[in-house]
Amino acid sequence: MVEQSIEFRYDTQLLLDFYVEDGEDADDVADDLVDEIRDHILSTFQGDSMVVAGDSGTDENGEKAIVKLHYHTNEPWLVLEYCRSKGEIYDIVVEDMDRQSRGLKG
Repeated sequence: MVEQSIEFRYDTQLLLDFYVEDGEDADDVADDLVDEIRDHILSTFQGDSMVVAGDSGTDENGEKAIVKLHYHTNEPWLVLEYCRSKGEIYDIVVEDMDRQSRGLKG
């Protein structure tokens, strides 16, 4: 059996909410956040398999831009810290793909 090496160990996923000011277009803010987050992560953190998507929505706190991030990295805590500086993060998942590849809970 050949062991497979995983270069970027942690599958890091989160949702981010950024509440917009009156007069701001939440879709435009979401698009700008997607670009900013993608560019910063690619230039700052090593990793692969990135997906960053944006949308808009409304809840009891107002209108918001919503960003979904999925990224494989060895530094998930730094990615989480950066994303927290951009808005409220939640539905955070960090799975250890090395453990999963060995049949263990990730």
